[in-house]
Amino acid sequence: MKEPVLSLAAILVVSTLSLAAPKKGVFAGQIMDSQCAMMGSHDAMMKGVGAKDAKECSVKCVKMGGKFVLYNSAGKKTYQLSDQDKAMTFAGQNVRVSGTLDEGTKTIQVEKIEPGS
Repeated sequence: MKEPVLSLAAILVVSTLSLAAPKKGVFAGQIMDSQCAMMGSHDAMMKGVGAKDAKECSVKCVKMGGKFVLYNSAGKKTYQLSDQDKAMTFAGQNVRVSGTLDEGTKTIQVEKIEPGS
């Protein structure tokens, strides 16, 4: 009886570790600030900060204490970005981010950011 239980426990541990393992890939979305990403849009903040477009809104919101993130509107997912300098270059734009995703922290270790569609 102990052997099947131990085997099942071992399978569960290995399965859990593989799910938590970082995943390398390309992630699509818009570089935006964390405040607007929480709302899923720049609309409310653009009025509040007097921004004319998504780029200006993101930059102003980051200056107020936010962070640049990757927001995927299709899946309504937000990912933290390890490289804020690279992200700033693409503020307000749709991009593809190459890197490794840590599922636990929802952070992408950025290797490359390039324009997306």
